[in-house]
Amino acid sequence: MSDQTSNRQSSSPKASDVTLKMQAVWSEDSVLHEFAMDYVNIVNTIGAGRVRLEMLPRGAVVSRGGDLYGAVASGALDAAHGVASNQYSKDKAYALFTTPPSFGWNSTQMLGWMRHGGGQALYDELVQTVHGHNISGYLVGPMPTQPLGWFKKPIHSPEDLKGLRFRTGGLSADVCRVMGMEPVLIPGNETAEALASGRVDAAEYLNPTIDRQVGLAKAAPLYIVQGYHQVCECFEIIFNKSRLDGLGDEVERILEIAGDAASSSMAYKQMVYYPRDLEELKVVDNIIVVQAPKSILDAQLAAWATVLDDLSSDPFFKKVIDSQRAWTKTVVGFDLEWEAPRERAFAFFNNA
Repeated sequence: MSDQTSNRQSSSPKASDVTLKMQAVWSEDSVLHEFAMDYVNIVNTIGAGRVRLEMLPRGAVVSRGGDLYGAVASGALDAAHGVASNQYSKDKAYALFTTPPSFGWNSTQMLGWMRHGGGQALYDELVQTVHGHNISGYLVGPMPTQPLGWFKKPIHSPEDLKGLRFRTGGLSADVCRVMGMEPVLIPGNETAEALASGRVDAAEYLNPTIDRQVGLAKAAPLYIVQGYHQVCECFEIIFNKSRLDGLGDEVERILEIAGDAASSSMAYKQMVYYPRDLEELKVVDNIIVVQAPKSILDAQLAAWATVLDDLSSDPFFKKVIDSQRAWTKTVVGFDLEWEAPRERAFAFFNNA
């Protein structure tokens, strides 16, 4: 979808009575499914009968995130809600549109790059031109920095991470490998069982709410927060391109506006859910929560530099990270120069 959606002229007739079949692979009792349903409900509200989404049950067509692209491209599904890095095993560039390198930005700034910094055109090129998928899509839902992870023993330095079988995903796997860890790529909903059984030694998933929901608090006693391995992340919503193109500009615009509205709704909900559930982990589950040592953060940045140098031999991968670095140099540079330091004000009023 174009960066210039607001400038398109609609030449298609007004849509009516369009129902699109959508599926996600999140557990239906998880906060991730709730966020997916928020998008569905917003589409159905602002669509006002012109277009609506029907969320099929988990497993109705596919059971794994990596199969969503094939189902949508073939028309078995009209749409899907997931993350682009589900296609990481086919092309690591997909992970740049899920959990990109830690260039100092956050997920809202990442979505800004998608909307106004050339990211959408690069995404379309990857999906439609490089891989030839019959798919139109975009990113929604800014997520905060992910925790370093869940551990069974204290971690004081990068040396303590070496040799650990570590559950992670996307480009974080490459970062962990450079740091001497053994990355294990398994679905998020299998993480707690894998950690409890010893299949992995340590693990990261996503945020305090979903981590608590999937049972990670029962699998390990130590939660180390912060990290540069996955500093921001966004969901991906995809549509069968042939079906979408046939519905006209009005429907496409409704779906895009709903994406921005769902992103805002999700950001606001996270302000309630994540602090609440982090406190529950501490008080109810007796989990020890500590911040990652600075030496590990530094080692992660150095590992990122190595990963990017290695993967930049792929011209398309390099084109994307060059675009991301140019965006962050301007946007994050402005943010750091312009915004008053939050820590100073927070400490003044809360630690007096």
